[in-house]
Amino acid sequence: MSAFQGASRAQLAIAAAALVLIAGAGGFGLARLASPSPSPAPAAKIAESKILYWYDPMLPMERYPGPGKSSMNMDLIPKYADNSGQAGVKIDPASLQNLGSRVIEATRGTLPASLTVTGLVDFNQRDVAIIQARSGGFVQRVYDRAPDDLVRAGAPIADLLVPEWGGSQTEYLAVRQTGDAGLIRAARQRLVLIGMPDSLIAQVETSGRPRLVATVSTPRAGVIRSLNVRAGMTVPAGMTLAEINGLETVWINAAVPEALAGRVRTGSAASVSLTAFPGETFNGRVSAILPSTEGETRTLTARIELSNRGARLRPGMFATVRLGEATASALLVPSEAVIRTGERNLVMLALEGGRYQPAEVRTGREAAGKTEILAGLTEGEKVVASGQFLIDSEASLAGVAARPLEHGDMPMGRAQ
Repeated sequence: MSAFQGASRAQLAIAAAALVLIAGAGGFGLARLASPSPSPAPAAKIAESKILYWYDPMLPMERYPGPGKSSMNMDLIPKYADNSGQAGVKIDPASLQNLGSRVIEATRGTLPASLTVTGLVDFNQRDVAIIQARSGGFVQRVYDRAPDDLVRAGAPIADLLVPEWGGSQTEYLAVRQTGDAGLIRAARQRLVLIGMPDSLIAQVETSGRPRLVATVSTPRAGVIRSLNVRAGMTVPAGMTLAEINGLETVWINAAVPEALAGRVRTGSAASVSLTAFPGETFNGRVSAILPSTEGETRTLTARIELSNRGARLRPGMFATVRLGEATASALLVPSEAVIRTGERNLVMLALEGGRYQPAEVRTGREAAGKTEILAGLTEGEKVVASGQFLIDSEASLAGVAARPLEHGDMPMGRAQ
């Protein structure tokens, strides 16, 4: 009886062990059905999103083990590991959105006037008349004139009494009575040579009496730049009595920075606008580039000659001058998209998958907020127009090299 009971106990123990094994196997199978093994993709994704450290974009060299504030009391942002092996660096989209980052395509277009500078309206120094005393005498009368007065052509300036003309005129009148044409012609020519104007000679011929007082008048319309005659003064022959500057044309002296002087050529188109005439543009061309440079401002002077109908343009007015015509088709990006390091120029490329890579470019002219790209970029490539400095610091921290120029002398080449 005891032997049978021992055998029964042994069989029960073996049966219990078997049931435990079967239950364990069943549980393992249910676990596999309920929670399948994770795929490799989520594992890679978890690895990719691993936070390496926290940092402040304004102080990228400072690294912190967790979130908080930087030494500048700025919120820290995470730096994620990137094991994708793709070009460029991946930036947290939320950070870019907070910075208001914009992505712009490089497109072809034309630049407006290549250079905008300031200018000053000045007298046309080629349109000057000098009034001098042809003979010595006395100032008998000065008309009501003053410097900076506007005068018309033929306006009187002063009356001069010239005693030495008396004898020559008396001799001329006597010769006229002889009727000898040759003598008369010679005597009249002598009056011209001693400085007597034709109008005064005609008065002598008409009246038959000597006339010793001559009225000095302006040969042209303009403004009196200088007036050196006063009533009662004695004037020698050749003395300058007045200087008249015409106003039919004026000069615009535009100050061109020395660094940009190579963009300006004689004959280049120029458009001038003045605050005195809003919405109005005066068109002309560069007539000369002065040979000297202003030492203090380091500027060259480009001279534009403009017609001045109605004398509206007054010397001394400030002007805005746009030099040059619209360029041919060029590859353009916003000027704010170009990062100028001093040694080279970079743009931040926006790649697929939210990745970014700096690219070296060669720039050309700049105007109206646009910069011409001569090499390093192709039409249709996307660049970051704002917030690119944060991305550049991220790329520097990650050791991402800038895409180099394909060829240093090939225009608009795309580097791979």
